Amino acid sequence: MKEQSSLRYAWYVLGILLLAYISSFIDRQILALLVKPIKASFGISDTQMGLLMGLSFALFYTLLGIPIGLMADRMSRKKIIGWGIAIWSLMTVLCGLAGSFWALFFARVGVGIGEAALSPAAYSVISDYFPKRKLATAMSIYNLGVYLGSGLSILIGAAISSMIGKENIQIPFVGEIYSWQVIFFYIGFPGLLIVLLLQTIKEPKRKELDSDKESTSKASIAEIVAYFKANKTTFLSLSFGISFMSLASYAGIYWVPTYLNRIHGWEAQKAGVVFGLIITVFATLGVLTGGRYADHLSKKGVVNAKMKAGFIGMSISVLCTIGLLMSDPNIGLIFISLFCFFAAFPYGSATAAIQEVAPNNMRAIFSAFFLFVVNIIGLGLGPLSVGLLNDIVFHDPLKIQYSIFITQFVGCIISAGLLFVGLKPFVKSVDYLKKHLMMITHP
Repeated sequence: MKEQSSLRYAWYVLGILLLAYISSFIDRQILALLVKPIKASFGISDTQMGLLMGLSFALFYTLLGIPIGLMADRMSRKKIIGWGIAIWSLMTVLCGLAGSFWALFFARVGVGIGEAALSPAAYSVISDYFPKRKLATAMSIYNLGVYLGSGLSILIGAAISSMIGKENIQIPFVGEIYSWQVIFFYIGFPGLLIVLLLQTIKEPKRKELDSDKESTSKASIAEIVAYFKANKTTFLSLSFGISFMSLASYAGIYWVPTYLNRIHGWEAQKAGVVFGLIITVFATLGVLTGGRYADHLSKKGVVNAKMKAGFIGMSISVLCTIGLLMSDPNIGLIFISLFCFFAAFPYGSATAAIQEVAPNNMRAIFSAFFLFVVNIIGLGLGPLSVGLLNDIVFHDPLKIQYSIFITQFVGCIISAGLLFVGLKPFVKSVDYLKKHLMMITHP
């Protein structure tokens, strides 16, 4: 009965963290539906738009992730998350006041600074609330935020943009802003309500699968480096494997609405609604299915279940990228839907895999390293790669389908290869963690 009550509370905490993650992705990815008006307002290229979408956000998001991960292994994770939400929500509002490309760029940097606080601390909290047998499913549910937030950002953007006019708007005490900037007010301010909701949860006691002693000690930098060196193939193949999955996914999430507009002549609202629904439904089902499948394999005794689930998903995703080359948009969207499903397969299981091979007092820092690699490559380079291919290789914005296809195809191939490379080292890392805990428990 006590375990049931504990699990019910764990699901409640997970629900709040999921809500925060959804909010973060709505704030960071709303630009996917604003490519045309932003380019028109600031007179910028696809490459500059790619910088706004990815690198501006990813720059400090990735750099601050590791020091925040170290803080989360030592300080209150609840407070770290609360401050992060407050910062990114206010910086999102500031995006609505930006009067130039560079002003918007630096406001996006601020959004990244705030959002850097969430996931390293959230991963650690979830790992302390859920037993190992349910961890992949719990992580998959948390990572629904990636796809629910991405899909909802496009849907919300489409809904709000259809309600506002094209004329510039006067804001008291601020002055004139572009009409599309109002959207940032609608999505920024509600994040502050999540900060209040966060106050209803408790900071969990740090635990370890096999050792109470280990959970109370703070790992030194030297210990963290030594543990990484002993398991570097596992951490590198997992982190870089998911980073190229992320590169392929972000290329589509940010640019497919523009592809539907430029190549098939769809209005921005129609492209937003259709693609937003595809991400919300198919990617959400994909990340849930991937997590459940990984837990199913774990119950059958497959030690590298979480890596294996990711490898299978990315291998199938390679084939689905062909949808971008279809002349019929309806057939193309079927393949794009399948891509969203299978490319989401690895995400929940991969984050659970990090927790499975890292000691409790190093979980947040290894999660931060994982997020550093994933976001600097995936978010930083995914949208930018499409813009660069459009401007530098094809010199034609109407070749965007080829730019997205190349980015996704290459990303999926590299991701599947790296996850395959990590299958055997992951098994060794699970054994290494057991020995590590034994040494601490019985020195």
